Amino acid sequence: MPFLTVKFNLQNRVKLAQGLWMLYWLSVIVGIAIFSLGLFFKIELRKRSEIMDNSESHLVPNLLILVGALACGINAFGGKTCHDSLDPLKFAKLKPLLRPYMLLCCGFNALLLLLVLLCFIMQFSVYLTLAEGLKNAIRFYKDTDTPGRCFMKRTLDMTQIEFRCCGNNNFRDWFEVQWISNRYLDMSNELVKDRVLSNVEGKYLMDSVPFSCCNPGSPRPCIQHHLTNNTAHYDYDHRIEQLNIWSRGCRGAVFSYYSSIMNSIGALLIVTIVLESADVAGLKYLSTSLETMADPENPECESEGWLLEKGMKETFADMITKLKTLGRANQVEEGADAPEATS
Repeated sequence: MPFLTVKFNLQNRVKLAQGLWMLYWLSVIVGIAIFSLGLFFKIELRKRSEIMDNSESHLVPNLLILVGALACGINAFGGKTCHDSLDPLKFAKLKPLLRPYMLLCCGFNALLLLLVLLCFIMQFSVYLTLAEGLKNAIRFYKDTDTPGRCFMKRTLDMTQIEFRCCGNNNFRDWFEVQWISNRYLDMSNELVKDRVLSNVEGKYLMDSVPFSCCNPGSPRPCIQHHLTNNTAHYDYDHRIEQLNIWSRGCRGAVFSYYSSIMNSIGALLIVTIVLESADVAGLKYLSTSLETMADPENPECESEGWLLEKGMKETFADMITKLKTLGRANQVEEGADAPEATS
C-alpha cells in the first residue's frame, strides 16, 4: 500500500504544479544567495590571510560556490518540469528523467547536510589558525622592510582598528615582543642601550602598545606608552583605571566575526535542505498523481498521488535487499576475476 496517499483532481494538480513552480524558483534565489555568500566568505578569508599565516582553509567557501551553482541549475530544471507537467506530451518526454532527477536531489541534500557540518567543524580550524597567525603577525609587526612582511604592520593595525581589539589574547601580548624596528631606535641613547642589553634575547621590550589599540571613544587622550607605570601619568592607576585602549584580544574578535558568518551560512543551508525536501516531496506527489490518471486524455479525471510506492517498512526492506544483491554481485565478479589473474 502506498505511503501517505492523497487524492487529486484537476484543480488540485494545477495548484500543486503552480505552488511547486514558485517553490523551485524560490530555491533558485536561495541558491544565488549561497553562491554569493561563498564568494563573500572567500574574499573575507583572503583579506585577512596575512594574520592567518596564509594557511586558512578555503574548502567551505569553495563548496558553497559549487553548491550555490548546483542549486540554481537543479531547481531551475525542477521549475521547468513543474511548468511542463500539465501538458501530456511534454510530461511524457520528462517522465523518464524524473526518477534520476529526484535521486540527484536526494544526493544534493546529503551534500548540503555535509556542508552544514563543515560550517561548524571549520570554526575550530579558524580559531587555531588565527591563534598562531596573530602570534606571528605581532612578532613580524616591525619588519616593514622585510620582503613578504612589508604590509604586516598595516594589516594588523587595520585589523585592530576595525575589530576594536588589541593583541592576540589581550593588550599585554605587545609587552612580550619588540614591535619597534631597530631602524627607529637610537642606540647611542643610554636608556635604549640599557633596555636592549638587559634583555636576554637583546630585544627592546616596552609596556606599550601601537596607536591602533587606542579607543577613540575614551574621554582621556590615549595612553599607549608606560601602561603599567602609574608615575608616568597624572591621576592614573593601571590596576583600577579603565584603560583607554581596547581590552579585547583580536583572536576572539576576529573569530567571533568569522563564526557569525559560518553560523549564518549553516542556518541558510538548513533552510535550503527543508526547501529541497519540500520540492522533492511535492514533485513526487505531482508525478504520481499524473501517472495514476484513469484516463490521461481527460484532464478532469481524479487520480492518486503518494510519497512512497510502498509502506515505510517495505521500502526500507527493498533497499536492504537491493544493497545485499549488489554486494553479492560484486563478490561474484571478484571471484570470477581471481582465476583469470592466476592463469
